[in-house]
Amino acid sequence: MKRILILGGGFAGLECCLKLESYFQNNPEIELTLVSEDNFILFTPMLPQVASGTIETRHIVTPIRTLIKKTKFYEGKIKYIDPHGKSVTLYGTNENRGMLIHYDFLVVALGSQTNFFGMKDVEENSYKMNTINDAIILRNRIIDLMEQAENETDPILRKALLKIVVVGGGFAGVETAGELNDFITDVSEYYPSIDEHDVKVVLVEASTEILNGFPQKLAGFAKEKLVERGIDVILDAGVTSFNGKEVLLKSNSNSEKVLLSDSSQQKGHAELVEINSISSRTLVWTAGITPTDLIKESLFNTHKGRIKVNEFLQVVEFPEVFAIGDCSTFDPELTMKKFPPTAQIAEAHAKIAASNLKELLKGGTLSKFDYSWKGQSAIIGKRTGIASFFGINIAGFLAYLLWRNLYLSKIRSSDKKFRVWLDWTLDLFFKRDISRLKIIKKERSLDYKELDEVDDVW
Repeated sequence: MKRILILGGGFAGLECCLKLESYFQNNPEIELTLVSEDNFILFTPMLPQVASGTIETRHIVTPIRTLIKKTKFYEGKIKYIDPHGKSVTLYGTNENRGMLIHYDFLVVALGSQTNFFGMKDVEENSYKMNTINDAIILRNRIIDLMEQAENETDPILRKALLKIVVVGGGFAGVETAGELNDFITDVSEYYPSIDEHDVKVVLVEASTEILNGFPQKLAGFAKEKLVERGIDVILDAGVTSFNGKEVLLKSNSNSEKVLLSDSSQQKGHAELVEINSISSRTLVWTAGITPTDLIKESLFNTHKGRIKVNEFLQVVEFPEVFAIGDCSTFDPELTMKKFPPTAQIAEAHAKIAASNLKELLKGGTLSKFDYSWKGQSAIIGKRTGIASFFGINIAGFLAYLLWRNLYLSKIRSSDKKFRVWLDWTLDLFFKRDISRLKIIKKERSLDYKELDEVDDVW
């Protein structure tokens, strides 16, 4: 009996698990185990549409147990990975014992976490867009701001309440800014005391362009459309502080006026102005990722916090361990290849890792990881998008439709695909819902068990 343990139920971990199931579904000598903190896989590209209410919350999550057949599943938080003893320890709680799970082969696919670059005040006061809870909390926050501003008599405070700052000009930041702007614009009719010029979404990007990786013409189109719709786009500037009331900015160049902003408050107009601070009560942080603390503090050799792997995706010093997705990087001493931390790469990693595990077990030849970029797409609000596939660039409504069809096909569950499609269809005919559900999640308390209280799973 050979035991294969997979850590992480995201794009990389689940894809690897399903591939291994397809290889070993009729092999009783192979035992597959998957560990994930959540019992579902979250389709993260659609989080901004959950935050805006375009898509219902549960429609972008699929229970893992409905997708796996042969695999033993544990929902739990990982405490420790022991590559020398070939075991993984899961935390226990006051309701259940911890677990010590042994393996013969291990796949580490633990993803990443938000990188605040050491700015504690930003971490404490900002909103994120990584989890389904983040999207729900942000949606409730926007509705709460509208409710507060409707009855606020101080015009300066009202403007501060209605100014939403989104940091990060990548996919998540641009799509979040676009969706929030659409949402606020659409629901303003319910708040007669709020003037449309009081509402402002601001997008801040540290580099000189948004959506790096897209052809310059497409990125420029996206920027123009955002500004045209009233979104301020501030470029070449980084956030240095946020105390919950004011966002402080610092230019990344020597020029004093390098920031693009709709300073006139007129849609379709933009000019270069100098901005040092923004009065706002809400900052949404999408500006970077970093490996999880568990990986950084593990016994694996890392490079910039990520586990170093060879071209077969094996951990260099532990060939029975594979690391895939955002938590891994090629060992710079072996190859200079670099790939961005995207879902495309994570799933491509997973397929090669699963194939190489199969070959290891039968004594075959391992395959080196390589990837030919297929393309990418993004939406920027108001049913507008940009797309670049195989050298063909598309912008506008057609790109938006392409984005929808592409991502809809990526959702693993047929019923979830239908529900998302239905949400999009209903959005064409009905107005936005501004109900704010004050849901407070009661977390299970983690009374960590001592080792002698841990169940030993062989």
